[in-house]
Amino acid sequence: MSDEYGLLDEEATDAPGDEWENLDVADTEADRTARTQDREFAKFRERIKDADQFKVEGGVFDEATLGALYKLVQDGHIDALGGPISTGKEAHVFLASAGEHDVAVKIYRINASDFTQMRRYLEGDPRFDEIGGKKKAVVLAWTRKEFANLKRAKRAGLRVPEPLAVERNALVMEFLGTDGERARRLSELQLENPDTAYEVVREYMRRLYSAGLVHGDLSEYNILVHDSQLWVLDLGQAVTIHHPNSREFLERDCENVANFFARQGLDADGESLLADVTAARED
Repeated sequence: MSDEYGLLDEEATDAPGDEWENLDVADTEADRTARTQDREFAKFRERIKDADQFKVEGGVFDEATLGALYKLVQDGHIDALGGPISTGKEAHVFLASAGEHDVAVKIYRINASDFTQMRRYLEGDPRFDEIGGKKKAVVLAWTRKEFANLKRAKRAGLRVPEPLAVERNALVMEFLGTDGERARRLSELQLENPDTAYEVVREYMRRLYSAGLVHGDLSEYNILVHDSQLWVLDLGQAVTIHHPNSREFLERDCENVANFFARQGLDADGESLLADVTAARED
């Protein structure tokens, strides 16, 4: 594995704050399609239901989710869905084709998502003020929140999967991997040059904080190496710096990252990393 981890050129970012788009969680055409069950949708539904690669645990493909996937196909965002790339408690990620390229489709599981865990990230986020406690609405908003956070992180100069489309609880984004195999996580690799990797991660955290965001769950498990570069995943829970728990989340991110690189032999600690990251808004 190459030991070079280049940084993206820093681009002008929006002024940090809570000036976010509203998250519309009203029924979409996907919901209406699932309810009407027209002939073409029924064929699509049976094809997904009968395919072995989609027989995943947890009832991911409910009727409305199938409606969302059908709408993404109709709109040209995906051509065909492949097997699962990763499975988690709150979401499954599937490989899909889109023209000549592979993309990733992240599907949040409405019935199985940990609403109690999500609440700590939602309370205090102005985008969720009008949503209340309805689980479906929260998960749909969470999906749109990840789409918005990915766009903001990319503008801030981080390497993140490019967000391509969002429909209900399904998010289409750039696939990080080769020949259908996902890129490896930092936790799965023996780093040849941890010093350089640490500098890149620290700079990513600084840029994200300068753009008004805190990742909230950053660790070696959601940082990937792809094309000899570091990429950050899983921004669904990211909060603004004005969130009441943002400092706690940032401190935890710093501890996680510093502890990982300390295990690689570096002189890294959470307090020093926190000071470096927060200094970004004072420069």
